[in-house]
Amino acid sequence: MSSFLTDQQIANLVDAIQSAEDHSTGEIRVHIDSNTEGNNAEIAFDIFKELCMNKTAALNAVLFHVNFEQKYLTIIGDKGIHEKVHQSFWDALHDEITSGFAKGKFFESLRDGILKTGFELKKYFPVNGENINELPNEITFS
Repeated sequence: MSSFLTDQQIANLVDAIQSAEDHSTGEIRVHIDSNTEGNNAEIAFDIFKELCMNKTAALNAVLFHVNFEQKYLTIIGDKGIHEKVHQSFWDALHDEITSGFAKGKFFESLRDGILKTGFELKKYFPVNGENINELPNEITFS
């Protein structure tokens, strides 16, 4: 697990993911990495592929890859969502979340980032018919 988040906060993040995915075909995952040393961006992309996030129907999956020990956050938005929100959205979101992390607000910052991402997914990828959950919502760890 994570020494930066309580079990209840982790459960609440799963709830935030479910809420953020409501009314959208988008998929959001959070991966908390406590073991990795090296290029965090490359590792995040490997995790993105390992979690099959590059295989959603609309290419609209988003990964929050967090390494609290190294004070590192990578956000990866697949091609479909990235084309809609552009790099400036990810940069601003990254800055907001890491600013909160710097204040010790790990749960609140990550939850707010998930919900903002969900808002963008709902805007650009609304549900038309059945909302199939293509990927699990649980937090993954390494």
